[in-house]
Amino acid sequence: MKSLRLAFAAAPAALLLTLPASAQEEPVRHDAATFHMTTSFGMAASAGFAFSPDDSRILISSDETGVFNAYAVDPDTGERTALTESETNATFAVSYFPNDDRVVVTADQGGNELSHLYIRDENGQLYDITPGEETRAQFLGWSPDGSDMWVMTNERDQASMDIYAYDTVSFESQTVFQNDDSLEIGDVSPDGRWLALVRNRTSADSDILLLDLRSGETEPTLITEHEGNIAYGVYTFTPDSSALVYATNEHGEFNQAWTYDLETGETAPLIEADWDVSFVTYSPSGRYRVSGINADARTEVSILDTATGEALGLPELPAGDIGSIRFSRDEGRIAFLIDSATSPSNLHVVDLESQAHAQLTNALNPAISEDEMVDAEVVRFESFDGLEIPGILYRPHGASADSPVPALVWVHGGPGGQSRIGYSATIQHLVNHGYAVYAANNRGSSGYGKTFFHMDDRRHGEEDLRDIVAAGDWLREQDWVNADQVGVIGGSYGGFMTAAALTFHPDAFEVGINIFGVTNWERTLASIPPWWESFREALYDEMGDPATDADRHHAISPLFHADRITKPLLVIQGANDPRVLQVESDELVAAVEANGVPVEYVLFPDEGHGFRRRDNRITASEAYLDFLNAHLRGEGGN
Repeated sequence: MKSLRLAFAAAPAALLLTLPASAQEEPVRHDAATFHMTTSFGMAASAGFAFSPDDSRILISSDETGVFNAYAVDPDTGERTALTESETNATFAVSYFPNDDRVVVTADQGGNELSHLYIRDENGQLYDITPGEETRAQFLGWSPDGSDMWVMTNERDQASMDIYAYDTVSFESQTVFQNDDSLEIGDVSPDGRWLALVRNRTSADSDILLLDLRSGETEPTLITEHEGNIAYGVYTFTPDSSALVYATNEHGEFNQAWTYDLETGETAPLIEADWDVSFVTYSPSGRYRVSGINADARTEVSILDTATGEALGLPELPAGDIGSIRFSRDEGRIAFLIDSATSPSNLHVVDLESQAHAQLTNALNPAISEDEMVDAEVVRFESFDGLEIPGILYRPHGASADSPVPALVWVHGGPGGQSRIGYSATIQHLVNHGYAVYAANNRGSSGYGKTFFHMDDRRHGEEDLRDIVAAGDWLREQDWVNADQVGVIGGSYGGFMTAAALTFHPDAFEVGINIFGVTNWERTLASIPPWWESFREALYDEMGDPATDADRHHAISPLFHADRITKPLLVIQGANDPRVLQVESDELVAAVEANGVPVEYVLFPDEGHGFRRRDNRITASEAYLDFLNAHLRGEGGN
């Protein structure tokens, strides 16, 4: 399901805070490179072909050179062959062609989010099939006979993603759907007949529309007539193109998966759970249905054999979350990733008949072991008003009442994001150096029901910020935390929350680290990228319309009140960021300097909104540690 936002009861806290067995040993301190010199792996797009036509290779992305590129992996030996060799722009694998060894990849320019689609021919040459300085393109799928590639681009209108069919020989394109209403593209049915679209009216209310592409009509039909606030989204079509599988929270707090019969219009529940259904996909023939549940910051995956109605058995696998499941063309094998808090994602293959399992990659740097990492634990606390707030706790080895440690509240991006259990080189580096990290999922976070999700609508920087302050207070109450050494750190929306905490709650934290964070909501909301047009109304409904809510935006923007900042601040910024413009960080740093408060600024000329390059991630992580050692722990360096 495409989410609008960019982007189980926990065990008793007493159990979660049990001192780890390894606490008796003094941990070896490692530099940031040790944690970041892992290899990140990603699968080809779910809408494409991850396996080559003869099933002899798997298409993946890897940053083993420090920059993401596309690779072909032998499923029998794990041997990798580089298909692209970019030294600058991150290049990601998308799909093999239906009937030959050509490959589709995607890349933007320095993190500007204007991604193009490239074809790698069988001789290794790359061709940009979606050129244009302002063009943004996205792969959608293949036509039923494989003769056309379906692509979304904004080449006609920067604010609208139209659909084109690109001939796989000439690469000439024809318009399939002109998106005059700037709707969100959901999916195209496997037979190429049906197009599902989403209209995001508000952050809590959306609709699905269907268009029969063979009918000659140009106006899609609304299929989710309803009253009140109900959110609908698109997962996929069934492989036989008989039904749309869609998401809805009409029947409770969480998104369920339902089906809509394309001939009769009848709807029926498909997957109901006590958590959000994150995704639904199918194997090429439709024999297997794969679904994921967002169960308390972990993904629970099930594979159903639709022929028997039973769950597909798998051999014993390493601990962690399974994701990105891709079937071979003959459906005899599956490739997938497994990720955990103590290990980055690794590529695995299972033979469905023999149950033979192989791990094809080793992502973790051999200079460090999983035993040296800290596992993540779900811990909840009561916020200022009694609301229970979930979060992910990383407690350093050796932290105890006799040896308390400094701590950080980590704030996720969004608004509406979620901190989840998984490997973070940055967090593990900080924890290895004795900093506890608590990734709080403040009200407004996704994954905990629609009521919780909408608690911050048009109240950003208010109660959600007080949750972050309360998380800091909770950390100070732990006897293994140094109550005088608690800071706040976050990226994107979390960067805003960090700057806002230091501005509007100046005594709540000792330091703050703002990573790509919004500081001027007036400018940010007035200058959103054109390609956000499909959910501009919903974004404004949640954050407030700049035309009518400018006073509130001014009131919650740290930049306009930076004279209140009295605690040391580190600011991280990408020069190519299209969401948080560099000028915002420039102005904030200047304002804090004028206060006579320690402020450090790291500007990356080759990054956008987030990190694509490993060397920059390492530089940033070392900057975090140096800053914290100097201004939180008071050591003046690492």
